[in-house]
Amino acid sequence: MTKKILFCLLILIAQSSQLFAQDPWIVKADKINPNNYYGVTVANGMIGIVSSPEPLKVKDVVLNGAFDTYGRGRVSNILKTFEFANMDLEVDTRRLGRADISNYEQSLDMKNAILTTTFDYQDKVSVKYSVMALRHLPFTMMIDVEVKAKKDCEITPHSVMSAPDMLRDVKNAYALIDRPHALIPLMTSVAKSPTGKHTLAASNSFIFSEERGKEPQLIHEEWDYGMHRLKFTKKMIAGETYAFSIVGSTISTEQTPDPQNEAERLTIYAALEKHDRLLNRHKEAWAKLWTSDIKIEGDAEAQRAAHFAMYHLYSFCREGQAYSLSPMGLSGLGYNGHVFWDTEIWMYPAILVLHPEMAKSLLEYRFERMESARANAKSHGYKGVMFPWESDDKGQEATPVWALTGPFQHHITGDVGWAFWKYYEVTKDKEWLRTRGYPMLKEVADFWISRAEKGTDGKYHIINVVCADEWAENVDDNAYTNGMAKEVLDYAMDAADELKIIPNPKWEEVMNGLVILRNADGVTKEHATYNGETIKQADVNLLSYPMHQVVEKELIKKDLDYYEARMSPDGPAMSQAVLCILHARLNNTDKAFELFTKSYKPNEVPPFGVISETAGGTNPYFATGAGGFLQTLLNGFGGLDIGEEGITQIKDIKLPKTWKSLTITGVGVDKKTISIVNGK
Repeated sequence: MTKKILFCLLILIAQSSQLFAQDPWIVKADKINPNNYYGVTVANGMIGIVSSPEPLKVKDVVLNGAFDTYGRGRVSNILKTFEFANMDLEVDTRRLGRADISNYEQSLDMKNAILTTTFDYQDKVSVKYSVMALRHLPFTMMIDVEVKAKKDCEITPHSVMSAPDMLRDVKNAYALIDRPHALIPLMTSVAKSPTGKHTLAASNSFIFSEERGKEPQLIHEEWDYGMHRLKFTKKMIAGETYAFSIVGSTISTEQTPDPQNEAERLTIYAALEKHDRLLNRHKEAWAKLWTSDIKIEGDAEAQRAAHFAMYHLYSFCREGQAYSLSPMGLSGLGYNGHVFWDTEIWMYPAILVLHPEMAKSLLEYRFERMESARANAKSHGYKGVMFPWESDDKGQEATPVWALTGPFQHHITGDVGWAFWKYYEVTKDKEWLRTRGYPMLKEVADFWISRAEKGTDGKYHIINVVCADEWAENVDDNAYTNGMAKEVLDYAMDAADELKIIPNPKWEEVMNGLVILRNADGVTKEHATYNGETIKQADVNLLSYPMHQVVEKELIKKDLDYYEARMSPDGPAMSQAVLCILHARLNNTDKAFELFTKSYKPNEVPPFGVISETAGGTNPYFATGAGGFLQTLLNGFGGLDIGEEGITQIKDIKLPKTWKSLTITGVGVDKKTISIVNGK
């Protein structure tokens, strides 16, 4: 064997070993530029904590469900709550900042939903701290801190609580609960939301490992009404490592009538649970979530991306509540935290397949807001329910008035009905169908029969809408809108049959009479006056997936060929996803894989690779795009489909050439495993 061949083999072995050693659950950021930084979020479906490029700081803390009117468009906006996950650290009386540290790295452990940051300060200390939104305690976070002394020094850690600018009437308090077995410090802040609609509160405490009476001496400082801090000082000797934790809780009058006392009670509970129990229960809750997983053998990059997308969707919602998903999840204030079709059509399908119990929470959000939707329909002269394009905490229309999507993007009501029926198809929960599913579908169907108009041609038409392709405004007979109306009218009749209820005969008449327009060559026409213009996003193609309105392969291909060429390159990520799914189902595997990559990779931003809405965009994290991306795996290459038989699999779909296998675990209520091996 020549030296050159041996050298090449050694390089290949080294590269393979390095690849094998990569942890598919870890996302690292070791080149952190504060001027080009898009944070990653740790969340538990209720609180979202967004990372910062500044050491020991977070950028935002978002509280789900709490809204008030301020900011964009004179409409309601999701609220930031107190920045209660911030810290300061002094070493030998010097307070550390970004310029003082070296070897600064951040890493997200997706498996356990823990964000860990490490850095060094000169030759004195190494610091490691980890932030988590505790999965089993919806309103509580924990920070674990380790400081290792490289030489003798004195450290002063601070727990810092500050109020974001939009909160007002801030009041701070400090108390010490003294018991023979425990000393519990409580640093608490309370404030009003911008209009006074809500009261918000947060409370922090330290957890020490020392016995009662041997804990560090705490000092509380209030600098101004917007910020206060709790600190202690400890002398360390070279080689010593000191560890402690901070727990904190935040809540508002959206969730409880007495947020200050409840925040303090929840923090006391966490403090007395102690560190190990909190950490173990948090990890156990995430382990349960990860029993539903997507495993890609042979493509480490695709595997990382799949875990990253699932991690975010799992983080942004939870079982047993009635809150939904915003396009940006809990990663900040993007789109005001409002709920769009992004939930039902893009994020919900993946959650429904992997965790029906969490999908149920998203539906409950809509069900509890039916009265607002009924009032909205009435004010526009229609029957049934008319869901708002941008829905806030009360389910009211919260689209800024300058956006025509609010009054005219009516397909959202069909999208909601579609999601409700899909839940029943997956779960076959007849009691839920009786109390939730059918009441919703009936109202949705009644809306469409009042919305559709019979023309002189004897057909039914839906006039004056904004399309799913939002660049097409105030047009007639949009393919997506009409197709979704036909789909849900059919589902309403199916739901009635399941419950032995006689359906309204008008539902079938309108369903059969609604037009889906086509060009002479058979291509589905996006709307009545469409003439080949560039489109913002997929519209017609959605009639083939997730709908079943265009099912003939020849027509699916025609629509793909026509509209793929007309799709704007700066459109949202999920358009690439639906094209990928359709190409995969047509066995255009190479093309599908190209679109699979385009559905997320161009949208990644540094340093973690969180995805923005568009390539080159600046508003991460785009959870809608994550939902579309996951559907490429589940419903594209995985071949999963939801119909009257529940979750079934299309068997003849081929995997990308570089993939050895695709395994989907925890599918549906029976938690089935679906496995596809390349070449078999």
